[in-house]
Amino acid sequence: MLADELDYVVGVDPHRDRHALAIVYAGTGAALFEAQVAARERGYVHALGLAEREAPGRRVWAIEGTGSYGAGLARFLTARGERVLEVGRVRRERRSHAKSDALDALRAARSALGEAKLASPRAAGEREALRALMVARAGALAAKAAGLCQLRALLVTCPEPLRSELRSLTRARLLHRLGAVRPDRHRDAELRGTLIALRALARRVQVLTAEEHELKREIHALVARLAPALLDEPGVGPVAAAQLLISWSHRGRFRSEAAFARLAAAAPIPASSGRVHRNRLDPGGDRQLNRALHTIIVSRRKNHPATISYIERKTREGKSVREAIRCLKRYLARSLYRTLEATPQTA
Repeated sequence: MLADELDYVVGVDPHRDRHALAIVYAGTGAALFEAQVAARERGYVHALGLAEREAPGRRVWAIEGTGSYGAGLARFLTARGERVLEVGRVRRERRSHAKSDALDALRAARSALGEAKLASPRAAGEREALRALMVARAGALAAKAAGLCQLRALLVTCPEPLRSELRSLTRARLLHRLGAVRPDRHRDAELRGTLIALRALARRVQVLTAEEHELKREIHALVARLAPALLDEPGVGPVAAAQLLISWSHRGRFRSEAAFARLAAAAPIPASSGRVHRNRLDPGGDRQLNRALHTIIVSRRKNHPATISYIERKTREGKSVREAIRCLKRYLARSLYRTLEATPQTA
């Protein structure tokens, strides 16, 4: 366990403006020191100085939320050769009703002591740039979908003969037609107001579409530089490959391909009862990573002979399509993990 390898654990409960620190002696779990530092560069320097003074031996930092408020501190410490681990929030049943930042930092440190294997924070650099691009693209797609829904709702109630004229158009022709309308030519208040709204929504969707395409080009370029072998896999597009890279992060983050499959919610979950012996799909894990695996399998089901024959064979054996897909996800997680682990470390 971690307690056998270290002298001290520095637990951190990060927040937007201040971080709470608690230093624990690894041998006994006793609290030795508590402090709060500012959540900025000067505060990070102060935190490292406190750790060097109060925990001068072998130490590790156990930080909650290394992908959120703790990201800045985790990067600062990693750049200076400190060992940083990511700890999750303590489950409700494992903590009392007492709550404070200092207690949360203390719990973070002590929770690390009892674990045999802990996660390391995700890598920054180009992979963090990839995550930012994916977040922006997801926002653009959500806003575009909302705009299209509003556009369709307005088309249902818009006045005739405009409704009959527009309802038969394809999406591309509809957006082009509405983006070029001139509402000022109409004196009827209802028609003029409806056309102004339709034009605004159409132009919004067009702008968001162009934005999404630009972001996808940047994602493709980054993925091609970081892991070109992923794009050579059947059914793996730039968006799915980007999610795989973000979740995997860097070589050595996962102890085995089974741990990666568990994160991807592709590990078999027993669901047996009585004489029925079966496994089911896992509802937990990284849902975006699981979605990427599902997207790849959906693509392979259309034109990948090995995937098509595998699903047909499993259904002939009495398994459902969902069970066959679960098996495929587990295989795919193993295969893609090996591809990722063989990726050269460029960032």
